[in-house]
Amino acid sequence: MESTAARLPLGLKLLFTAFLAVMVPVYWTNYGPTNFLYFCDISLLLCLISLWTEKKLPASMAAVGILLPQVLWCLDFLGELFGVHLVGMTAYMFDLNRSLFLRGLSFFHGWLPFLLVFLVKRLAYDRRALWAWTGLAWGLCLVAYFFLPPAGAVMPDPKIPVNINYVYGFDDAHPQTWLPAPVYLLGWMAALFLVAYLPTHMVLRKWLGTKPAKPEQVVSASQLMLASSTKG
Repeated sequence: MESTAARLPLGLKLLFTAFLAVMVPVYWTNYGPTNFLYFCDISLLLCLISLWTEKKLPASMAAVGILLPQVLWCLDFLGELFGVHLVGMTAYMFDLNRSLFLRGLSFFHGWLPFLLVFLVKRLAYDRRALWAWTGLAWGLCLVAYFFLPPAGAVMPDPKIPVNINYVYGFDDAHPQTWLPAPVYLLGWMAALFLVAYLPTHMVLRKWLGTKPAKPEQVVSASQLMLASSTKG
């Protein structure tokens, strides 16, 4: 039987919860509630659930979903910092109309991947995460495409997000034009699965999918086998 002792530090749980207690109301006030439909913000919630329940599925889902995209975020940020435009997903980090504090909160994109790797390493990787996250992510894409403002939409407050989860292309100011919008959406959803989620799943499954047995578990199993052979 698995030990009931806490596998995650209480300090980490409290620190992460405190961060969300600050970030959520600040983001809600500045960006509105639809901002929390971004993959990265959903991953923060999944991370919180895993921290407090010590269940491996939520953290595994978040890891499958955002490890590679967050690497892209970091590369794009470094590119923008040194004047090299990659995909523009971090252009908002250099928007002087947003306070330094507001932009500073977004640096969670840089440390969240490391936290997720720690959680999955400590709790083990749940192989159900691939399809659980894919279903969630595709659902979020459909919601963003059919119900939320598209790229180029003029909002009352320019900070309110449009083109959530890039369902209209990587340029929030203009929707992509090289494919019909529905075709692009389906291609984008397929690309997320094939390029980001599936490779990450395969790496995590091989690297962290099996958690080593604890010494007490090995001893208990040996004693059980010895008892069984004695009875025979």
